[in-house]
Amino acid sequence: MKRILLIVGGGIAAYKTCELIRLLRGRGHAVRCVLTEGGSHFVTPMTLAALSEQPVHTSLWDLKDEAEMGHIQLSRQADLVVVAPATADLMARMAAGLAGDLATTLLLATDKPVLVAPAMNVRMWTHPATVRNVARLRADGIAVMDPDEGAMACGEYGPGRLPEPVAILAAIEAALGIGDRSLAGRHVLVTAGPTHEPIDPVRYLANRSSGRQGFAIARALAAIGARVTLIAGPVALPTPAGVDRIDVQTAREMADAVVGAMPADAAVMVAAVADWHVAPLDQKLKKAGTPPALTLIENPDILAHLSVGADRPRLVIGFAAETERVIDHAIAKRLRKGCDWIVANDVSGDVMGGADNSVHLVTASGVETWERMAKEAVAIRLARRIADELQERP
Repeated sequence: MKRILLIVGGGIAAYKTCELIRLLRGRGHAVRCVLTEGGSHFVTPMTLAALSEQPVHTSLWDLKDEAEMGHIQLSRQADLVVVAPATADLMARMAAGLAGDLATTLLLATDKPVLVAPAMNVRMWTHPATVRNVARLRADGIAVMDPDEGAMACGEYGPGRLPEPVAILAAIEAALGIGDRSLAGRHVLVTAGPTHEPIDPVRYLANRSSGRQGFAIARALAAIGARVTLIAGPVALPTPAGVDRIDVQTAREMADAVVGAMPADAAVMVAAVADWHVAPLDQKLKKAGTPPALTLIENPDILAHLSVGADRPRLVIGFAAETERVIDHAIAKRLRKGCDWIVANDVSGDVMGGADNSVHLVTASGVETWERMAKEAVAIRLARRIADELQERP
């Protein structure tokens, strides 16, 4: 059992800390909460106390606690200090070394590792001041998670969402060195994102894949010990910690990179690879009164070739993005491609580019339908299934 000191900052995402406490308790960890004044507008001390079964601390000026130098004791008794959600203001005060309330005082007084899970408006996250503060915190040895990307309560879209509780739990256990390491010693290949197939120097064929699900899977696999090679199409996403990344543009480049990454114990082919390309023009295509005729040339079938190749991984997983008859098409695709599993989802809604996903796992044994959840949660669940499967296979 580890002792977690959880500082709940003042953001609307504070409600997610209730689920985080439940997950930590379920893993056998003790949790003690410090609730900031801002955080108290979103969750109550009674809620946190009921979930943690510990007193909740809110003030630096508590006569009983501070008679025993409570802020020093709190900061030293924990195995890990977690700040979630960490607002832009709270991180700025941490970076400046301020100690104006209980949270910042114990953060300045602690001699234990600190993990920060940010949550804020996208413009706040990308503001030069926040970028500077995050760099300062990381330089000081504080682990700062990357926020999730998606729709926010303010109505904007982008990076800044609090990571899902399951992702924070994984980061906590990784920081404590006690997490699941069931893929240690295994090499897993992951492909992610779209491919861009040039038409001319300024145009290309592509799709709306954001790469978020593939990057989340790469992150989840690395978190449980795998050596991960991530082959990424053109996306604007940071490389997950502990992952080796290879950037490509076209389907043919991705096919070559997959071959070059072998051998691997497992391959998770998440990328939405373009089915066709054209012979690109050297100069920009001009309007000529009638639409140009584009001759489409079929791209290599990366998943099928990998499934039957001499370097076939022990476990090959494909993805199927469908808009109708999702399960039927996924079952047929698994047989046609020769892979072990297909992860199928309906992309007729907001899945491409969105924060959540609802998938069906198609195997030789049948079809499992998973409830709608965050893409990070889908990734963690799939990573654990992969670990279980590799442990069973010779």
